[in-house]
Amino acid sequence: MRHRVNTRKLGRTSAHRVAMYRNLVSSLLEHEKLETTHAKARELKRLADRMITLGKRGDLHARRQAMRVIHGREVTAKLFGELALRYAGRPGGYTRVLRTRRRVGDAAEMSIVQLVEALEEPAAGKPSKRKKTSKKRGTSKKEAASAGKPSKRKTAGKSSTAKKTTTAKRKGRKKTAAKADTD
Repeated sequence: MRHRVNTRKLGRTSAHRVAMYRNLVSSLLEHEKLETTHAKARELKRLADRMITLGKRGDLHARRQAMRVIHGREVTAKLFGELALRYAGRPGGYTRVLRTRRRVGDAAEMSIVQLVEALEEPAAGKPSKRKKTSKKRGTSKKEAASAGKPSKRKTAGKSSTAKKTTTAKRKGRKKTAAKADTD
């Protein structure tokens, strides 16, 4: 039983696994998009999110911890500069895993791991793009009926328009069947 075991071994020794994760995280942070197997992608997501959190922290200890994992000073500079600013207002969930296909050679499930775009907050002078609705909350049935709005209570059975469409479909089927007989 695998109680309290949170990582995948992926059929590799621990040294090989650590090296593979370091390579994957470095490539993801450098290129911001990566295709790999789904099992590796799920582990990569955990590690990449941790690295971006370290980048947001930005102190010397966080930089040293990130350098233990990430290859290359350019990638580290990008993490603590560009990516830390991009995700400064985001509380987590910096990466996304999308299942794509089955690999031809061994039918392994493949996934794309990518960094999500930062949430863009509206500027102070500009209004937001969300439409404001004028729905009243807590109105009674009488008030809703007087305002010309239908009540929110669901009616049992199909509506009259649904009945019309089903009968039209049935008639259409009969016509096509009759045409087939005449031909």
